This record gives sequence, structure tokens and C-alpha cells, in this order.
Amino acid sequence: MDMAMELRTTNSVVIFTKNSCCISHSIKTLIRSFGANPTIYELDTHPNGKQMEKALKNLGCQPSVPAVFIGKELVGGANEIMSLNLRGKLKQLLG
Repeated sequence: MDMAMELRTTNSVVIFTKNSCCISHSIKTLIRSFGANPTIYELDTHPNGKQMEKALKNLGCQPSVPAVFIGKELVGGANEIMSLNLRGKLKQLLG
């Protein structure tokens, strides 16, 4: 768990995803569309992906991906990100 916690504190926008997840791809594209340059960890190809996925689940990420951290805070998964975007608040968080 320490690794996932450390990774999310070193960058302003961090997204934990899987290559096999089409929703993860959509969330990455959406966040990049606002000019953000997120750090992305693909859990299905990362050497420590299984441990990071377990840590994300322990943090309450269900499902574990996508998991978006902005400014060291867990914002949430796809539902939370889309909701923020529809309410016009995602751009504020990223800016």
C-alpha cells in the first residue's frame, strides 16, 4: 500500500488504469482534454501492478480502476469523474 500512497503524492494528477479497460481510456482522454498531463500507471503491465491494485481496493476503490488522484486526494473512479465533469467542476480541480 505504501507504494500506491507514495506514487499519488509525487504528482498533481495520477491515474491508475488498465490497458484492457475502455472506461479507463475514456477517463484518461477526458482529463487530458483539459490540458492536464497526468501520470498514468497501467496496473496490468506495471511490475508491481497487483500490489498497487490491492492497495487501491484497500483505499476504497471499487472497482480498482480507473482511480484518479488530484492533488494527493482520491477523487474517485469513472462515476465520480464523469459527475464532476457534467457539473463543470472537473476543469476547476485540474486547473
